[in-house]
Amino acid sequence: MSDIPPSPPHSSSGKLKSFTWMLRRPVRIVALGFGSGLLRPAPGTWGTALGWLLWVLVVSRLSDAGIAVALVVAFAYGCWACHQVGKELGRADDGSMVWDEIVAFWLVLWLMPENVGVQAIAFVIFRFFDIVKPPPIRYFDKRLKNGLGVMWDDILAAAYSLLILAVLVRLEVL
Repeated sequence: MSDIPPSPPHSSSGKLKSFTWMLRRPVRIVALGFGSGLLRPAPGTWGTALGWLLWVLVVSRLSDAGIAVALVVAFAYGCWACHQVGKELGRADDGSMVWDEIVAFWLVLWLMPENVGVQAIAFVIFRFFDIVKPPPIRYFDKRLKNGLGVMWDDILAAAYSLLILAVLVRLEVL
């Protein structure tokens, strides 16, 4: 048995090889957001949408303590998983890895009112900050090239989102 990982899922042209590549290792399934990171265009948006769905179906049903534990565990596992898959892909923060969006959006949803309209606004605001990457998000995105870096910039995008959403709640806009 060889310790060499299987070839990355990108051909020399940079195109994804297959969904089946992802299914060969559980760490890939998680890092690629159960396949949502393979969807085009905008894999980060697809990953965030899956995060929202998982929130509604599973995570929101936990107690606050359970959610806090789930977030810490998901973040820690995500650091490791994204680091492993990033090494396989030859790109520290490949766009197909969307576990970071999923976990960060759970944090946003946990601290927002349980209202579909508010959650939709939170979705748009989170995607804005994740895409635009204002300072210091861009700083960490460019300098932390490992699993922690993949996860951390999205946590910062969640923090920006929560700040804007808190202001909107305080102003009674939401």
